Amino acid sequence: MKKTLGQIAEWLQIEKKIEDNPVVTGVSINTRTIQPGDLFIPFRGEQVNGHKFVQDAFAKGAAASLWLKDEPNPPEDVPLLFVDSGEKALQQMAEAYRAELQSVFIGITGSNGKTSTKDLVAGMLSPYFRVKKTEGNFNNELGLPLTILSLDEDTEFAVLEMGMSSFGEIEFLSNLAKPKYVVITNIGEAHMQDLGSREGIAKAKFEIIAGLDAAGQLFYDGDEPLLRPFIEKNPTLQTKSFGTQEQNDLRIEEINFTEQGSAFRVTGELNGEMSIPVLGEHQVKNTLAALLIGKEVGLTAEQMREALKQIVLTDMRMQVIEGNNGAIFINDAYNAAPTSMRAAISFLEKSSIKSDKWLVLGDMLELGDNEKQYHEDMSKSISSAVFSGVCLYGPRMEWLYNKLEGDFTAERLIWTNDDSEKLVTFLRNKINDRSIVLVKGSRGMKLERVIEPFQN
Repeated sequence: MKKTLGQIAEWLQIEKKIEDNPVVTGVSINTRTIQPGDLFIPFRGEQVNGHKFVQDAFAKGAAASLWLKDEPNPPEDVPLLFVDSGEKALQQMAEAYRAELQSVFIGITGSNGKTSTKDLVAGMLSPYFRVKKTEGNFNNELGLPLTILSLDEDTEFAVLEMGMSSFGEIEFLSNLAKPKYVVITNIGEAHMQDLGSREGIAKAKFEIIAGLDAAGQLFYDGDEPLLRPFIEKNPTLQTKSFGTQEQNDLRIEEINFTEQGSAFRVTGELNGEMSIPVLGEHQVKNTLAALLIGKEVGLTAEQMREALKQIVLTDMRMQVIEGNNGAIFINDAYNAAPTSMRAAISFLEKSSIKSDKWLVLGDMLELGDNEKQYHEDMSKSISSAVFSGVCLYGPRMEWLYNKLEGDFTAERLIWTNDDSEKLVTFLRNKINDRSIVLVKGSRGMKLERVIEPFQN
């Protein structure tokens, strides 16, 4: 983005003569990461007032700053634009810039797999097009506008993750981005406490079609029956489904896992062998969405096959880490809900990479009133005949511990409320170069701490 402050004032419908008219080349809401040429947007919250950092922003090279109209004592020697709301101004700027861009926008949502699918889609397109994707977790009403404003003017594809915790949020993001293609990865249990049921979650995720281009397409998890009613209510919507079941437009036929990743065969819209340097059936399923988009934009099967080999996912998504004792750790500790945890456990159960299989599981958060049942039910996925041992972390995992006690001896089962070092000590005496360890829990549990002592 390269806009004069006067042009940004026009975006914001500010009728003020701009005396000092610097060129703005970016937008920032954080002085710790601000870049020279940025427009700084100060937010005023209960704990912190961003206006205190405006002078610091200019010291670090900011071209200009916004200032709330009701905030006293604005500095007089720097270029400012006065607004009623920093958040609304940010969104208004993103909307105006979006209208100027010729980029193809791709929106991705789902209970699990949003970030991985974003990485897979962007990674597939990047060798052949100018691509920009959501960085980190910039997937909400602030992060998505910042991502749009960070796009180069010649960006050909913008791959945007869209997150939410309540109704209306995905609809807002979709209307702002106006995507040509959208993806719904799956419907899980995350945010159950806010949305009430999996049906409610499906309804909230389906809001992603709100801003969909008239000629656009939805790619969705066809194995998920909760999405079917919404598809049927939109008969003019162009859709393609992906999954493992026969009715899907693109299907997984066979998967083989190695320490190098997942090799698989697909049929339907595409036919042939593919591979990704990532583990897990659920990650292969996410890859199907990328393949459908790749086909839609004109890539050949061979181009997609070559691009997939180079894919790099954001850390802590089925990330393979070799321990200093020869054990293999699968770091899937970025987040967890029952659906994704069962998928990860199922992967390890079926895997033949190493024979000595261990689970390190942390609390699943934001599950609402049925959280006890969800944790206890995880015992149905954990067989003492398959897994050598289970390490559980967090107050909610005591429920699972109580269910597993009858199947696992004390030598094979441990639970701790908040002492990750206890799990590390337990594992040190158990695992070796024949071991593979799945580490998974909600982000708040920070379970990667269990892996770090085993790294060189």
